[in-house]
Amino acid sequence: MDVEHLKPRRKQDGPVYLQLYRRYREAISTGKLKPGDRVPSVRSLASELSLARGTVEMAYEMLASEGYFVARGAAGTIVSPRLENLPDPDKGTAAARPAHQASYPSLSAQGEPRPFQLGLPALDAFPRKVWARLAGRNVRILETEAMISPDPAGYAPLRRAIAAYLGISRGIVCAPEQVFVTTGYWGALELVRRALLQAGDQGWYEDPGYIHARSWLERAGMRLEPVPVDDEGLDVEMGERLAPRARFAVVTPTHQSPMGMALSLPRRLALLEWAKRSQAWIIEDDYDSEFRYHGRPLPALKSLDRDGRVLYNGTFSKVLFPGLRLAYLVVPLSQAGRFRDAVDHLAGPGSILLQSMVADFMEQGHFVRHLRKMRGLYAARRGYLVDALAQTMEDRLHVQPQAGGIHVLAHLRTGQDDKALAAAARARGLAVQALSDWRVRQGSQSGLLMGFANLATPADALRAVRRLAQVL
Repeated sequence: MDVEHLKPRRKQDGPVYLQLYRRYREAISTGKLKPGDRVPSVRSLASELSLARGTVEMAYEMLASEGYFVARGAAGTIVSPRLENLPDPDKGTAAARPAHQASYPSLSAQGEPRPFQLGLPALDAFPRKVWARLAGRNVRILETEAMISPDPAGYAPLRRAIAAYLGISRGIVCAPEQVFVTTGYWGALELVRRALLQAGDQGWYEDPGYIHARSWLERAGMRLEPVPVDDEGLDVEMGERLAPRARFAVVTPTHQSPMGMALSLPRRLALLEWAKRSQAWIIEDDYDSEFRYHGRPLPALKSLDRDGRVLYNGTFSKVLFPGLRLAYLVVPLSQAGRFRDAVDHLAGPGSILLQSMVADFMEQGHFVRHLRKMRGLYAARRGYLVDALAQTMEDRLHVQPQAGGIHVLAHLRTGQDDKALAAAARARGLAVQALSDWRVRQGSQSGLLMGFANLATPADALRAVRRLAQVL
């Protein structure tokens, strides 16, 4: 392939590295470059096109991170042999792709946490000594009955501890029989699907909203109607216009994911009224409500539910650590029997040992103390990140104010492509997410989502932000 076809145009919109990246993608999708073809080295291409090596290197890193290029060390870089029949990237392929094949940026942390990793709590602040002591105790006293036939609804002492905690902290009055321990959030969604929903059911989905919930629900055969979010949260009136016959709604009312606002009281009451009138279900994802820096955590939507239409989901991934793979679902008392029947046909939430350790952690007061400590810690670490962004990139980013959570949303002042920037950042080892990836319908605002829980010092935050500034 003639490298002159790759030459960026200086007067064309968009950074040079991004133009080069797009030209390579187009060459691969149109067959000008074929799987296994060798591409010029960074040094030689930079020389031929009169570009800085860093510019070419950034484009190559993006192409490698997305699977287009494979680096073979001294043998050079080639077009990935695994690419076959790629569509033209600029001809609306995302809209044409079946929902179950949609790709979403990974939120999982493989190995050591990366700067700005979303959804990851402060692992350095976890009380490991207490946890180790509880582990030893529970290994010694684990009940024989639990070792032989664990309850698929979850370890009974943990269900009791969750019910007691929610009554105090979230205003949810429930019995242990209404609490079901699950294997993460996906286990809770699967239980709801088995008990109440059918493939083809239509549901409201916040737009923008949690991308992996969207992925799971689409793969499970649900038809999702994206309902816009504004300063008051989910627009219930718009939802009724867009999908009046929807059977469920998935919402994050306490701390909207990813925008950060709370669902206003009028909207909460309107959502509950819609569910009652339509005999629909509300799946409340209360993923990080514990981390509110000003005042007490907001009451859960479930605490206002008088008609038994809200299914409340909480998780230990954000408050303890993701490796537990433990979450819980609180169902209306009228539906407890139906969920009990459904859960009896599922594998259950896994290790009784881990569940018993979490139960002790809660019952002995460690859980509440840990949350109190983390609220103060996260308020400080959020400040580290916001200060570093203001010091380094105030002219390019505007941080959206929010009262809680463990990530920030920074809107781009420059109108740049947030997806391309996030991809370039990820190629440099920064786990930044693009707001546009969390949307179903195209929106006017672009932005970058950045976790801050593991930025332990102001210096850590400043180093990470300076690396990001090089990408921007």
